[in-house]
Amino acid sequence: MSTPVDTDQPLLNFSNCHIGILAQLDRLNQLPALLAPAELARKTAQQALEFFPKAVYQHHAEEEQELFPAVRASAHAGAERLQVESMIDRLKAQHRELERLWEDLEPELRKVAKGQSTNLDSQKLFRLVDTYQAHARYEESDFLPLSHTILKRNDHHMAALGLSLHLRHAPYIPSHI
Repeated sequence: MSTPVDTDQPLLNFSNCHIGILAQLDRLNQLPALLAPAELARKTAQQALEFFPKAVYQHHAEEEQELFPAVRASAHAGAERLQVESMIDRLKAQHRELERLWEDLEPELRKVAKGQSTNLDSQKLFRLVDTYQAHARYEESDFLPLSHTILKRNDHHMAALGLSLHLRHAPYIPSHI
């Protein structure tokens, strides 16, 4: 960028250049402090991308394929079973909502993880976090205590659930034939 030269005071031209150079250097001096949060954002997004599909989706699948059917089958007919059904419907609906929110956020999180410019919807991200926190609180305070009461009535039901979960997580070891 060219600036007019004051031919009457040539030294002032050099001084004015220094003002612009020093201002740019002051901004450049802030760069290391700005890189640390950017690197943390990149790593946080990458960790979420690795964690969420494995842990959360797997957790939802285990609840829906193992826990919910076990509690449903062991609940007493009538009011207790109706309560269990209502709770399971609510939890499954929350699972789908959380998965939809994640799927909406995932493309932008991939950009963050790569250090690319993004239009990450922070309100949607906050909604995902808040919704999952509320979901976990409800499950922990209401559904899991009721599940424990129901499944504990018959030790075989609790043992069957434990074995099912163990088998789901056991490593596959191919046999030699």
